[in-house]
Amino acid sequence: MQKITVLGATGRMGQAIIHAIAQIDGAALYSALEREGVDAIGKDARALTGLEPSGVLITSNVDEALDGSDAIIDFTAPQVSIDYAKKAHALGLVHVIGTTGWTAEEDAEIASLSGNGRLVKAGNMSLGVNLLMGLVKKAAAALPEDFDIEVLEMHHRMKVDAPSGTALMLGEAAAEGREIDLASNAVRARDGITGAREPGTIGFATLRGGTVIGDHSVVFAGSNERIELSHHAQDRSIFANGAVHASLWAQDKAPGLYSMADVLGL
Repeated sequence: MQKITVLGATGRMGQAIIHAIAQIDGAALYSALEREGVDAIGKDARALTGLEPSGVLITSNVDEALDGSDAIIDFTAPQVSIDYAKKAHALGLVHVIGTTGWTAEEDAEIASLSGNGRLVKAGNMSLGVNLLMGLVKKAAAALPEDFDIEVLEMHHRMKVDAPSGTALMLGEAAAEGREIDLASNAVRARDGITGAREPGTIGFATLRGGTVIGDHSVVFAGSNERIELSHHAQDRSIFANGAVHASLWAQDKAPGLYSMADVLGL
């Protein structure tokens, strides 16, 4: 049985992960962490999600929470994830990171911390999204370069980063299919008199509103025809379930940095 620590246990994803752990064989909620000052500290983590109490109380004591744990599941913020990656590295733990909004420097730092632990990092833990990335890469490689590529995404009003981590992953998949560098070919905003679209670029459009969990589409727009590949998330459980499965998958793997493509054999 893998003993899992959940970060941000009272947040939307934290609560979804606690539910997923309760439903997936081989996983057990070991500890639940929140920042100091959160009202829920000292309360039963499962009971707060509507499940039967288990005696696992929400705590802000990191050392106590990680003592005896096998794994950390983390949908927080980049700097928080880096801090916990250092702890996972020191303790040899599995660390599953679904955090988004990374800079190139933060990505490089997190990659340097995977030498002793087993780190699974992905902007999206969903099976469907990871399959979509594979299809996008294949389509970008197969279609002529005069098919323009646009990535569209919409999320709830509370999301703090844009474009979403998933949108950037899809853009990267398209860039890999075209054998180009995404950073130098991405168009992340358009406003005013922009002129004609630059051939070969990959555009991003971001929408925010309501309670949308996550909609992503990649459009290949050619002359007189258009291909659209899409994924619509209807419940956060798809991300939570993927994260728990990733944690279980990584338990017996060699130390290193993995992706959901590795987990799913894609």
